[in-house]
Amino acid sequence: MNSNSVPSQDVLIVGGGTVGLSAAVFLAHHGVRALVVEREPGPQVHPRATGIGPRTMEFLREVGLADAVNEIAIDAKGRSLGKISVETLASADFTTMRPSAQVSASPPAYTPGVARGTCPQNRLDSVLLTRASATYGTRLVSLEQDSEGVTALLSGPDGPYEVRARYLIGADGVRSTVRTTLGIGASGPGVVGPSTNNVLFRADLRGIVGDARFAVCDVTAPDSPGMIVTIDGEKEWVFHTTGDASRAFDLVRRAIGDPSVEVEIVSVLPWRPRAQVADSFSTGRVFLVGDAAHAVPPLGAFGMNTGIADAHNLAWKLAYVLRGEAGPGLLDTYGSERRPVAVMTMEQALLRLSDARLHWAPGMAAERARVGAINAPVVHMGYRYGTPMSELPSTEDLALDLDGSVGSRVPHLWVADGVSSLDLVGSRFTVLADAGDPVWASAGARLIDGWPYGPLLVRPDGIVAWKATTPDALPTAMNDLLHR
Repeated sequence: MNSNSVPSQDVLIVGGGTVGLSAAVFLAHHGVRALVVEREPGPQVHPRATGIGPRTMEFLREVGLADAVNEIAIDAKGRSLGKISVETLASADFTTMRPSAQVSASPPAYTPGVARGTCPQNRLDSVLLTRASATYGTRLVSLEQDSEGVTALLSGPDGPYEVRARYLIGADGVRSTVRTTLGIGASGPGVVGPSTNNVLFRADLRGIVGDARFAVCDVTAPDSPGMIVTIDGEKEWVFHTTGDASRAFDLVRRAIGDPSVEVEIVSVLPWRPRAQVADSFSTGRVFLVGDAAHAVPPLGAFGMNTGIADAHNLAWKLAYVLRGEAGPGLLDTYGSERRPVAVMTMEQALLRLSDARLHWAPGMAAERARVGAINAPVVHMGYRYGTPMSELPSTEDLALDLDGSVGSRVPHLWVADGVSSLDLVGSRFTVLADAGDPVWASAGARLIDGWPYGPLLVRPDGIVAWKATTPDALPTAMNDLLHR
């Protein structure tokens, strides 16, 4: 390969799934050119995940896509049953069921917004594709890197070709070609469950479920055990079963329990739950995000959301380095920050895999504490870079963890109608201070009435970077943070 050619792209992203597209959207938001290539022939129609966490919704809000996602999310506010268990759907009395987890009609106090309900991954991708495009049917053959960039040999519909980029992001899944090419190993138990078929099917179940909504439904029928996952809550569903894929139609019919319901099998996706974290998240100018960096069991909806958070963390750092506003050492912080979060997330998913009550059942705080499990909202966004989870103020109450400490997500306060303190950060380094602070008022800080946390320097990704002392100390703090 011609490794001396001039880079034609700022960043090449290998993998056009949700995390790869998110990386492209976040990079574009920071003014960085990114080319996405995906080996599949087109966008995924098969939803692999449905739960968008609150931190992910904050990212989408930052780039102006939160409303578009909520428009296509399944509205479940106030009437979700959460997780239920039935012999078959037709045998259940949905009118007498009590919710295992009520979906709040309004966002919790610690965040400016949450998804109004579940949002299938393929629907999320359709929104991301309005801001990023992918070249489909194109796979990575090989890559080489040098001190100036990365040269990738790709194979597309018209044959092989080379792309030269400053940096490369591997977002190509659990069997990542990028990770394998780099020779990066992975640690963890690996496969942690039986081979399962994810069956996407269409069936009008409104006559059975009525206006009830559930996230997942365990089916205990002995001839068709499995789990039904809501996609649109009316006509589109997923059935996870360990049964023979060739019997998918019959298995779905038995799980529904009403032979009069018409069923259409759309697609069947085989999968096995895995738990592993890459030993390193980068080598030189190549970075791993999403499942290429970490794979976790699905309970908790941690996997996709953790991958999107990877992309968000990396995007602003690449942008600052590419613009010459930061030294390359800033990019080393990507792995040192995100890998411990991935390890924690994997461990929490494994605990839930062994006892699903830790996630779904109410009143489990004492049991979670006994076994070392952390409440799901804290897993999603309560972590602090550079601080072990054991040192957090609370592993149950996320609001206590978002207290303005360095390494945590900056606290959310409504500062005006529909405007959050997070919105004031504006994807750049920003000092937030109380409106009554005359020192920082004259130094260009964003001022908030009644801000109780003291002046905080916040990174472009909304993470508190420095407990600000005086404006005179700000230049030194910035130089340290940006490795320049």
